Amino acid sequence: MIRIPLSAPDIDERDITAVCDVLRTSQLSLGPKLATFEKSIAEYVGVSSAVAVNSGTSALHLCLKALGIAEGDEVIVPSFTFIAVANTVRYERAIPVFVDIDRSTLNLDPNLVESAITNRTKAIIVVHTFGVPAEMNEILSIAKGHGLAVIEDACEAIGAEYCGRKVGGLADAGVFAFYPNKQMTTGEGGALVTNDLSILKKAKTLRNQGVGRSGDWLAHTEVGFNYRISDINCALGISQIARLDQILARREAIARRYDAALKSLSDLHRPALVLPDRKISWFVYAVRLAEQFSSTERDWIVDQMRALGIGLGRYFGPIHLQPAYAGDQVDALPETEYVACRTLALPFFNRLRDEDVDEVCERLRCLVRSVRPTGQRT
Repeated sequence: MIRIPLSAPDIDERDITAVCDVLRTSQLSLGPKLATFEKSIAEYVGVSSAVAVNSGTSALHLCLKALGIAEGDEVIVPSFTFIAVANTVRYERAIPVFVDIDRSTLNLDPNLVESAITNRTKAIIVVHTFGVPAEMNEILSIAKGHGLAVIEDACEAIGAEYCGRKVGGLADAGVFAFYPNKQMTTGEGGALVTNDLSILKKAKTLRNQGVGRSGDWLAHTEVGFNYRISDINCALGISQIARLDQILARREAIARRYDAALKSLSDLHRPALVLPDRKISWFVYAVRLAEQFSSTERDWIVDQMRALGIGLGRYFGPIHLQPAYAGDQVDALPETEYVACRTLALPFFNRLRDEDVDEVCERLRCLVRSVRPTGQRT
């Protein structure tokens, strides 16, 4: 039995009341809470508009559709991320082109992006991995020089900042996700944010089965999708975003407690607490085993921790190594593969208690020290 889970949502009585209030009305979808939620997201990020949808994956798909990504087009993406990033490119029969990451930030390496651009490249999807802002100035400069669109996948990074601006609002469009393991949740849900009116109009039409501007429920101007989000979810989101800064502050405090407790363990690489010109939004606390360890030792540690009732994660399995992408021609991604087989995501959520952090660290220290570099255990 897992006593200390990898993640858990933070739901309080105000959230419950907000949801119940909607249930007492007749407007459970496309009602007033949708507009209010979209306004609150846009204002928080610092953009003109937001389109709330049923998942971050849907939001990312709408971005690609709105930007006109089509069959045969190439889109530059990282492989060290959640598979939805590449899947949405595939939805449009476009080609995900995997580029390696920078080991220090786990984000796309700007030095490798330009060499991956061809005459078929149409866009770059930049993921702010684990809530750490990517090097946007360099990537935006490269994109501008080649006439490429840039989408920010900020699904793990709401509230993060780059050079004083919230991520998600720095490029042509940005996306957020509100699954229960995220910093804030709507249960299921996501959002597209943009300052581009054409992207906004296209996304709003496609979200609701291609219903046109007239609003006539049976007048469809395009082949769209059912990517709607209910007012029930939106009410929860409105309540959560009102205390998001408080939530983020608590998560940072948990990250700092982990950092202090694990400093003495030289076999672990800890994430940086501070980076120049960036404010981290802590999605997970992910550590990396030293070079002498392999995925075998990492997986053994995960299994042993789970046997002790402590949930650990293996974020991320590289997309280019997944069976669904086995036939793709991919250049070498040494940094992605090096990091992926040694990374451990520790329990991390808003209401994680200090004593739980201390237990996780103590158990982890014992297990790491019991694993010899040869793979033999004492």
